[in-house]
Amino acid sequence: MDTELDAASIARLSLHDPSHFSIQHSQTLHRLVLLQHWDIAPDSKVLELGCGQGDCTTALAYAVGERGRVVAVDPAELDYGAPYTLGQAQSHISQGPLGERITWVQQSPLDYLSSLCLPSSTSSAFSPPARESKAFDATVLAHCLWYFSAPSLILSTFRAIKQHSKRLLLAEWSLVATHPSAQPHVLAALTQAALECRRENSDSNVRTVLGPKRLTELALAAGWQLESETLVQGGEGLLDGQWEVSACLSSSFERKVEEQVSDERERAVVLALRDACEASLEGIEERRRGVRAMDVWVASFV
Repeated sequence: MDTELDAASIARLSLHDPSHFSIQHSQTLHRLVLLQHWDIAPDSKVLELGCGQGDCTTALAYAVGERGRVVAVDPAELDYGAPYTLGQAQSHISQGPLGERITWVQQSPLDYLSSLCLPSSTSSAFSPPARESKAFDATVLAHCLWYFSAPSLILSTFRAIKQHSKRLLLAEWSLVATHPSAQPHVLAALTQAALECRRENSDSNVRTVLGPKRLTELALAAGWQLESETLVQGGEGLLDGQWEVSACLSSSFERKVEEQVSDERERAVVLALRDACEASLEGIEERRRGVRAMDVWVASFV
C-alpha cells in the first residue's frame, strides 16, 4: 500500500480548509500508519468508539473495502468541535465515496454496546443474532481514551466490548518522547490532566491520562490478551503537540487554575507543571512552532 498516495486521496474526503490541506493530510497519514500495525482485513465489520470528526473513520472505511462496514460512535453533540463540528464533518464524509460503508451513531460507547444486547426487534442492523457471540471483527479506540472521565469507565467499556468484538485495537499518546522536541507535548498533557482531575465536570480533550502500562492493565482486567504492541513516532506534520502546548501556556488556562483549584498546594502543583512545560521549550528551534507530537502507543488485544 502506498501510504502517502492513499493518505492524500483519503484526506480530501474529509471536511478541511484547502489552504491548510497539509494538516488534514498529516492526520490521515498517521491513521493509515496505525492501520498497518492493526492489520484489519478487507470485508471486516469494525466498531470505532470515539470517532470524533472521522479522521480515523475514513481510513477504516478505506481499509475494510466495499463489502466491509464501519460503525462510528461518539457521545459528543453534533455541534461540538472546531474548526468544523462533528455534524458538519460526518455529513461531509457521508456524502463522499466512502459514505455508504459508514454508520454514524451519536451515543455513549457503553449505551451503544448495551443496545447490542437488546432483542432483535429493537436492536441495530449490527446487533448479532442470539446464536452469535461477536458482532464485530474489531473495535478501534484511536486517540480517544483520554476523553474518558475515569479509568473505571474505560474498564467497563473494555469489558462490554469483549462481548461483541473479536479484537480490541488501541492507539493513544504514550507519554514517551523519543524526539527531544516532543517533550513539551508530554508535559502539556500532564499539566492539563492535573487541572482536569480537580474539576467535577470536564470538557477537555485531556481528562484521564493513562500510559501504555495502565491501559494494558485495564484491558487484561477486562479479559483481553495482549497480542502485539509498539511505539510509533508522530510525523513532523502532526500538530497535536503544538496545539496542546499552546492550550497549556494560554492565559485562559492559568485563569482556570486560579479560579477552579482552591487548595494552594494543589494549585502550586499544576502551575509547577505548567512552568516545566514552558521551560522545556528552551533549546527548541522556533519554540512552540518547533514542538513535535510525542510517540503513540499502538496495541492489539484478542
